Parts: sequence; C-alpha cells; structure tokens
Amino acid sequence: MSHPDKKRLRRSMMFLNCQKPALIKDPYIYQPDSIMLDLEDAVAENQKDAARFSLYHALREIDYRGVERVVRINGLDTPHWKEDIRVCVAGGADVIRIPKCTCGADVHTVERDVLAAEREFGREEGSTLLMAALESCYGVLNCLEICKASDRLIGVALSGGDYTRDLQTGITGTGVELTGARQHMIIAARAAGVQCFDTVFTNLGDMEGFRRETETIHMMGFDGKSLVNPRQIPIVHEIFTPKEKDIIFAEKVVQEIDSKKAQGIGVFTVDGKMIDIAFYDGAKRTLMLAKAAGVYGGNLV
Repeated sequence: MSHPDKKRLRRSMMFLNCQKPALIKDPYIYQPDSIMLDLEDAVAENQKDAARFSLYHALREIDYRGVERVVRINGLDTPHWKEDIRVCVAGGADVIRIPKCTCGADVHTVERDVLAAEREFGREEGSTLLMAALESCYGVLNCLEICKASDRLIGVALSGGDYTRDLQTGITGTGVELTGARQHMIIAARAAGVQCFDTVFTNLGDMEGFRRETETIHMMGFDGKSLVNPRQIPIVHEIFTPKEKDIIFAEKVVQEIDSKKAQGIGVFTVDGKMIDIAFYDGAKRTLMLAKAAGVYGGNLV
C-alpha cells in the first residue's frame, strides 16, 4: 500500500481543541502545513461525544484549503478510541494520531479498526494515514518497531511532557533531558523511511527560546514540530524552508552529478567544495522541500 501524501511537507502541526468551534473553523488563515484536531487531552471526559460531533462536521463541511487534517484520538486504554476512529474515518480525516504508543502492536490495533471503518463508510482502503506519539521510555525504545509497523504510518512524534515524567525529570528549557529520545527517534525514523516530529514548546513568552529549540531540532534532522500557537508558525517555516543559497547550491550539485556521472566522473567540485554522488539525495531533498514550500519553481526534482 502506497500513499502519495506520506512524504508531504509537514514543518508545522498546530494543536486545536475539537470542542471549540472558534478554533477549528478557519485555522488555515495561519497557513500551517497540518492541523492537529484534538479529541484527547484538550477535551474533558464528559465532553467526548460533543467533541466528536464537532469534529465530524468540521471535517465534512469546512474547506481547510490544502492544510492537512490530523486527528489525535483518545488512548487505547480508554473507552473512547474505537468511536473516535469511526468518526475520523467517516468524516474523512487525513491522518489519525495514536497517543501513548508503546509498540508495533498498538499500531496494528488501530490499523485494524481504521480498515473496518473505511469499509463501513465507503472510504478507499488505505486512504487514512497514521502517526504515532511516543510518550514513554518504553515507546521511545520501541521506536524502530513502531516506525515499521504499518505502511499507513507517516511518522512518529515525541511528546516531551509525558516522556520526561516517565524519565523522572522535567522540561528544563535546555533540551538536555530530550536529547537521547530525539536522537534515537530520528535515527529510527530515517532507518524506517518515515518522518519524525518534535514536541511542543509551551512557553509562549520565550519566543527566542522557541527559535533556538527549533533550530536545534532542524539541525538534528527532524521534519517538523508540533505547535500550540499560530505565532510559532512563521518561525518554524522560516527555519525549515531551504534558504536561497542552499537552493542554488543544490541545483548546481544535481546538475553537476547528472552531467558528470554519464562521463564516469565520480568526484568534482561545486563552488570550491568537493562533491561526490553521496551528496545527490540530499540536494534532491533540498529542492523538493523548497518546491513544496513554494520557494522553488525548477524542474530538477
């Protein structure tokens, strides 16, 4: 099973409470790549049915103008997740986020119910994608197994608050307590060929700290970041969108390798830098990201 949207641009994924129509009616105005419609922590226990009702009508009736619609369902240890999945699939959600995912079996459990719902509501089988939130030490250690559990899986996301509680520490603002999980998850995600997303940054009074953290996870190789406020979107997009100089260099690398490999030349220089075939995929990815972000119109991708 293959899906064209598995590798789409996901720099920003903004959380929204399904209970609040004012939040979910027009978040596309902030131009996030994805929105995260939340049925879990943001919704009180006695309001789950109302939130599902709101979610269904939002998915069916609101034109989100190309913004991907991800829904965070309730955990598999609750009585809510099965009905959450039915509503997500009936409404036509693009992606379902599995909270507190601990192992590949959790992904298989959700996948079975998603397939049943696709058949029940006449959606194309395989059209509902999945992502997994890792919120425990056990889940982080099982990241590779989770990443390989389903062809529907677009990637994994770190939930820093729950993870650090399980680690018996807390969010310090330095990033030290998250470094091991971040590195492990990005390595596992890349080995499995899926995406990897960083946790939220909740201190809205520290935008410089947010910028530093975003720059760090970008350097580590993450595909994007979960967000709690639209003010964070421009910073993430700025950092995750290739700069003009990087695009120009990537174009040169692709052109050089394409022209030289036919001549049997394996190593050459671009702007004074030694380049070989190992640079090709990275240059192609830079151009693909730039094109998806709307800042490159070339045909070398």
